[in-house]
Amino acid sequence: MTKKNILIRSAAGFLTALSLTITGCSNFLDINDNPNLAESAEPSLILPSSQAAIAMVVGCQFQIYGGIWNQYWTQNFGNSQYKSIEQYLIQGSSFDRPWSTLYADAMTDLQLIINKSGEARYRQYAAISLLMKAYDLQLLTDAFGDIPLKDALQGESNENYAPHYDPQAEVYDSIFAMIDRAKGWIDPESSFLPGSEDLIFGGDMEQWTRFANTLKLRAYLRLSYVNAAKAEAGIKALGTAGAEFLTEDAKIDYITTGSNNNPLYAELFALGQYRQLRASNTLFKQMQSRNDPRINVYFQLISGVRRGMDQASYDVGPNGSTPAPIFGADPLNEAAATAPVKFISGYESYFLQAEAAARGWLTGNAATLYEQGIQASFDAYNATPGTYITTQVAAFPVTGVEAQVEAIQIQKYFALALNQNFEAWTEWRRTGYPKDFFVKPVTGTLPAGTYPVRFLYPNTELTRNPNFPGAKTITDKVWWDTKD
Repeated sequence: MTKKNILIRSAAGFLTALSLTITGCSNFLDINDNPNLAESAEPSLILPSSQAAIAMVVGCQFQIYGGIWNQYWTQNFGNSQYKSIEQYLIQGSSFDRPWSTLYADAMTDLQLIINKSGEARYRQYAAISLLMKAYDLQLLTDAFGDIPLKDALQGESNENYAPHYDPQAEVYDSIFAMIDRAKGWIDPESSFLPGSEDLIFGGDMEQWTRFANTLKLRAYLRLSYVNAAKAEAGIKALGTAGAEFLTEDAKIDYITTGSNNNPLYAELFALGQYRQLRASNTLFKQMQSRNDPRINVYFQLISGVRRGMDQASYDVGPNGSTPAPIFGADPLNEAAATAPVKFISGYESYFLQAEAAARGWLTGNAATLYEQGIQASFDAYNATPGTYITTQVAAFPVTGVEAQVEAIQIQKYFALALNQNFEAWTEWRRTGYPKDFFVKPVTGTLPAGTYPVRFLYPNTELTRNPNFPGAKTITDKVWWDTKD
């Protein structure tokens, strides 16, 4: 039995509890009064539940929306579960569940642990929790825009049932501060290191330092077009400090037994075991045109071939290929139950470094880092690139910062496909690359050339929070999305 499997088996109860309670967590305001979580709860018990809660959102709801809106996959012929998402006909109530999970479940747990940071025996748990809180907040603000922060999670003595929303720029400042604070707490030589209760790194605090640096690099690059000076200064500071970044995936692995399944697999299994998600021609044809060897790893055979289908063309068929089990999207294959949820992948880390180096904000060879990112993606799926990296198709531009950034983002689009869908869609929103891949869905309701660029605020906030800042549409850009 592997170490990761031991980790997941030890958390079986947490995932089971989450599956029973998430749909009942209807109100963000409950985050300050959760009767199931006593203030004295042991961090070793609540850390895995918070990590699993975030993974449930990243690996299921955000994975589905990101995958469809980034045109990685499409609704299959003969079913209708995700038609409204492809048609861009969504409502705020669609986001009640992930909002509640990220706030009421995950962040409540994390804050309970952070509050114990003054005790040496809990400080490493608190460091991990603060980094996970920063990660959680970035998910929320990247998805929804302005979000509650200062008025949220103030504890039982300061309940606030009508939190104000903080501007995205301030949320990002808080994220940077949280990462710095957490790094100051990290001590790999501590006598009180977490073990199997840390589902991501098993208490390896050196890996958590790398996670902190990589998360900070990702966050600063998010500002590259809205506040380049700040992004440059922050990234250069990382370089000056000798920051090391992830070379392996920050992820949770799953197993086939109990309630320890990949969350997307579990969702599709519960929906009747239909292969709802199929290869979109947007991704499929781009990979096919480049002779990308990963196409045979990403998609399964259907009637003896691999094929895509046009985005939102489910009323005319035929079906496209089902994503491979490694992505958790095949409820008819038990192997999909073990697909990991990736928070930050090793190849994403290389691409982030490559972009920072291309911009002159981080030392290192941008071309080398770019190639390492592609190679790491192939390695993750035991695929052989052959001449793919060195051919004209993937060759790194010799000059031109924006041309280099475009090349990096195109390869990131392929590498993050089907496994980090929300992050890939977010990077498209930030950079505009790839700029000519997307097509108007056959039954889409937005004008040609117009695509969703944000999630809607949940209906629970609209109806229950008097300080709700006002409804948005899916075409309203978030703060950092300023590039044409």
